[in-house]
Order: sequence, then C-alpha cells, then structure tokens
Amino acid sequence: MTTPDSTAHRTAALPALLIAVGLFAGGWILGAEIKETRLGDRYVTVKGLAERDVKSDLAIWTLGYKDAGDDLTALYAKTEADKKAVLQFLNEQGLQSSEIELGVVQVTDTQANEFGVGNRPLRRYIAQQEITARTSRVDVIAAGSQKTMQLLQQGVVLNINGAQGLSYKFTGLNAIKPDMIADATRNARAAADRFASDSGSKVGSIRQANQGIISILPANSSGANDEAGNANDNSSFMKTVRVVSSIQYYLEK
Repeated sequence: MTTPDSTAHRTAALPALLIAVGLFAGGWILGAEIKETRLGDRYVTVKGLAERDVKSDLAIWTLGYKDAGDDLTALYAKTEADKKAVLQFLNEQGLQSSEIELGVVQVTDTQANEFGVGNRPLRRYIAQQEITARTSRVDVIAAGSQKTMQLLQQGVVLNINGAQGLSYKFTGLNAIKPDMIADATRNARAAADRFASDSGSKVGSIRQANQGIISILPANSSGANDEAGNANDNSSFMKTVRVVSSIQYYLEK
C-alpha cells in the first residue's frame, strides 16, 4: 500500500535522478568531443613528387640580321638579298611558308641621333630585320639550327645581339597533368604510411590537400635551384615536367 510519505519521497527523488542522468550524458558528450579534438590535432604533412620526361612540341627560331651603309638604295638591295638568302635557307631545311613570319624592316639614321663628333658611327644608315620560324616539327628546327654557317658563307651576318635565338617549348601539359597529380598523390600517401608506421599510427583521411607546384624544366634538372633558376630556360630540346603536391593526413591510433 502506497503511503503519502513514500509518494512524496519518490516525487522528490525524480528531479535528482534526472539531474544525475543529465550530468552523466553531458560528461560523456564532452569527453567524446575532447577526444575527437585531440585526434584532430594529430596529422602529418607530406609531399609527393612525380616527374616525367617529355619532348618539346613547339620550336621557335628567330634569325635576325643587320646591314649598314651610307646609301639607302644600296642598303635596301643588300637587305632584300639577305632576306631572300634566309628564306631560301629555311626552305632548304624543310620549313613551309606558313611556318615563317617576316618581321618589319627597321632603318635607323644615325645622324639623326645626338652623337658626339668623335662618336659618330662609320655608316649613316642601319637596317635590320628578323625572320621567325614557328613549328611543331621540332626535329626540323633542331637539324636546321646546326647549319647556320651556310648563311655566313653567303654574306649574311646574323645579329646575335638582337632577338635571335632558338627556343623549345612543351605545350601538352594539360594532357598529362591529371595522371601526374595522381602519381604525386600516391607517392605522398606512401610517405605518410611510412611515417605512420614508424610512429605506431595509421593514416586516416585527408585533412588538407594542395596541388602544389608544376614546373617544366630542362631535361635532367634536379633540386630547388633548377626550379628557381632554370624554369624559363627554353634551350633544352627535352623537358622534365615536375609535379610536387603537399597533403596533410590525419593520424589514427
């Protein structure tokens, strides 16, 4: 039989029980959050490297020449003769007219400049022009660039102080970039696995990922100095494409 006193006792104990349950649940949740936070602070940052040697797919060859004289008519004739000689030379190397660009002829009247009496050039007029060959047939350019002595034998003096030069470029980066990023990511994961094994942990999910640096360098390049100093060196026929990815992984016990 339930008495008024026992009913009042149970009624008074119920709030205390609810408070105890609440404190226990709150403590358990807080403890789980602290544990999760501590685990979240455990991560490792690794870098993954992928390299691939590729052949240039674009060659740009600029041949510049300069003539000087006191008679404009004679100077024009010499410049035209040089132009024909260069165009014939390029044609003999297998280059097509669609792959050749003619630059504007520039003529300078040296007497129009303010030179001192003792510093005047020997010739009044200087004419110069550049002819550029641009083609994806890089082998044709590479072979022809070894024969420029033929122009000298014809009296064509190449202007080495101008924009003359031979540069090779690789334009197919977008085609190989996804596979190289995947290779760099796999290498980063392997590095993280080795670190985790040594520290008695295992690798969890990715905390943060950065695609990193993609460089096109001269062939056989290595180290940071090459990336900083030779990234714009286009004289190399063969290139090395380098991808460095930086990834953070969570570490789990």
